[in-house]
Amino acid sequence: MKYRAFAAVVGAGLFLAACSPVVSTHGLEPDPDALAAVTPGQSDKADVETKLGTPATVSTFHDDVWYYMIETRSQRAFFDPKVLERKIIAITFDQQSVVDDVFTYTELDGKDVKIVSRVTPTAGNELTILQQLFGNLGRFSGASN
Repeated sequence: MKYRAFAAVVGAGLFLAACSPVVSTHGLEPDPDALAAVTPGQSDKADVETKLGTPATVSTFHDDVWYYMIETRSQRAFFDPKVLERKIIAITFDQQSVVDDVFTYTELDGKDVKIVSRVTPTAGNELTILQQLFGNLGRFSGASN
């Protein structure tokens, strides 16, 4: 009888522990004092890198925008994670690599993107699985170069 009560208590504890959320943070948030020290028109890329560290990513076509990204998520068991906080700090530079402006974006600034479900047509034949498996039988030659 004692073992059943002990097993029930342990089982209930494990059940409750499995339901507690797992909070994870991705990215590194720059120190607010260091971010405040980045001044447009005065700081250059070397100053920004010294104060804030290496950016998470740089703009795709030019290196005139640096992004620092931070996201905190919470996930319970097997459910989809929920975003608790998302912050993107974008620092733009002018032609002389001097800070032009500093922008801070949150999850409220995000926009939903509609996914298009069209399929791009391709040339060629659609083969069944059997045609793919047995299509090359007899096409090999014994000659080697």
